[in-house]
Amino acid sequence: MEWPKALPFAAQLFPSMYSNSTQPGECPRISTEDTVFSFLDPQNQDGLKSQMKSLIAKFTQSPLDPTQYGATVDETGGLVIVDALAKIEAGSHFIGPCYVGPHATIRHAAYIRPFSWICANAVVGHASETKHSVLLPGAKAPHFNYVGDSILGGGVNLGAGTKISNLRNDGGEVHLRIGDERIGSGLRKFGAILGEECQLGCNSVTNPGVILGCRSHVMPNATVTGVHEQDSLHR
Repeated sequence: MEWPKALPFAAQLFPSMYSNSTQPGECPRISTEDTVFSFLDPQNQDGLKSQMKSLIAKFTQSPLDPTQYGATVDETGGLVIVDALAKIEAGSHFIGPCYVGPHATIRHAAYIRPFSWICANAVVGHASETKHSVLLPGAKAPHFNYVGDSILGGGVNLGAGTKISNLRNDGGEVHLRIGDERIGSGLRKFGAILGEECQLGCNSVTNPGVILGCRSHVMPNATVTGVHEQDSLHR
């Protein structure tokens, strides 16, 4: 399929990933040639699930034991790997497989579900939940957020109560809306892909299949749909 030129690819959304080869900790490889949302396809042999399994296989145990800091852990489905320099607060809960990088912060009552890849200096805050998602270095979901089947670029900040919706009400295929065009993603669950430095205001919502270019702003209480270029503003 020939994708519209308005559809941004990984190098446009996450430029620092490709200009800085010295990021601490482990970061996923997101193809610059395929559609960026294909990384979220559970069947993709180089997607999030596959890369997470390969990463976890490098470890026999976590460098840091979250339970020593009052967290709880469920490793029934895979290991919970937490870097020795991460900060873990009491009351957080982890379900493996998942990874937390150096200087990342997991705050009280955070819920880290399977295939969460929390990179260096990222934050999952109080009562925030992540599932099958990547928070790239410095991304923040700090207060009462839901992040499912999504990628948050470096410097992204979700305002308190912001939710990333990842499933249509009818359970059907998520479509991307580019202007008046609707394109199937091939995914039943697909939240949002937020380019670097996007800022989302309190209690905002992204509908399934949102892609925002770098430095986009979403005002408080706004609902966003579709694919938008960098520096876009949503009210």
